[in-house]
Amino acid sequence: MDRLLDDFLAMLPLLFAGLLAFLLLWLIAKVVRAGLERVLARSSNRSAATAIGRIAYVLLLALAVLISVTVAFPSMTPGRLISVLGVGGIAIGFAFKDIFQNLLAGILLLLRHPFRVGDEITTGEFTGTVEAIETRATHIRTYDGKRVITPNGDVYTKPVTVISAYDMLRSEYDVGIGYGDDLGKAKEIALEAIRSVEGVLEDPTPDVLVWELAGSSKNLRLRWWTRPQRGEVLHVRDRVLRAAAEALSGAGVDLPFPTQVVLFHDQTEATDGDRRRQREGWPAGDSPPEPRPLSRVELVRSDGERGDGDGRS
Repeated sequence: MDRLLDDFLAMLPLLFAGLLAFLLLWLIAKVVRAGLERVLARSSNRSAATAIGRIAYVLLLALAVLISVTVAFPSMTPGRLISVLGVGGIAIGFAFKDIFQNLLAGILLLLRHPFRVGDEITTGEFTGTVEAIETRATHIRTYDGKRVITPNGDVYTKPVTVISAYDMLRSEYDVGIGYGDDLGKAKEIALEAIRSVEGVLEDPTPDVLVWELAGSSKNLRLRWWTRPQRGEVLHVRDRVLRAAAEALSGAGVDLPFPTQVVLFHDQTEATDGDRRRQREGWPAGDSPPEPRPLSRVELVRSDGERGDGDGRS
């Protein structure tokens, strides 16, 4: 027991020296990190400067650990310490794989800066404004006021849509008009309405395209450009749709509801083609059924009484 105590007391000066060495090198690492970030921020991207400063800090901190352990335990040479750390590093790497992946991805995001703080992005199922890019995770403020912390590994390896990457964004909306309305007139009215809306950019110019001949309407696609910020996009969209609807309705252009016509298998017009040929609902032949309009269809009500197609019993 006395010998253990004597050995511990003999080691105290070395332990104290090792601790002092670590503290000194730790302070140097902090100073180097702050200096690098300050100097590089003047000549390059601030995010890249932050990433380089953090890398330098981690490397100097690892060097501080090696030197302080060597000072505290003289028998532990740097070579032996590195070999020990190499064996243990494999186990640590497997145990903290996700952490190291996020750390490396965060450093790459800060160096390559595909997006910056303040950009509006979509990653995975989340869309919002980037609040912070850290070495482990990216903080996103969604449009409904929530904070989403997304691991950098997911952000770096999955598709990311940078909504505000450019200074303009295109929006579009489909409007249906009646088949009896004039397409050229409707396009001119809608285009004039879009151009009159505040917030719609003049260059690129808005346009209106004939997009689809649908079952109940001829569809026009309205397209216009705005600034990419979410609030601006939504408010301009509101004004564009209101202006287009009011202008088309005011000019007498029909904005029809979806319409379906349901016919019985033999409810057709007498002049509806050659009824001796193959038709929907009956085979071809020389004795086709006579046309039966809805007024001649006999309906059975839920109470068992019969009535004609006009609803009279």
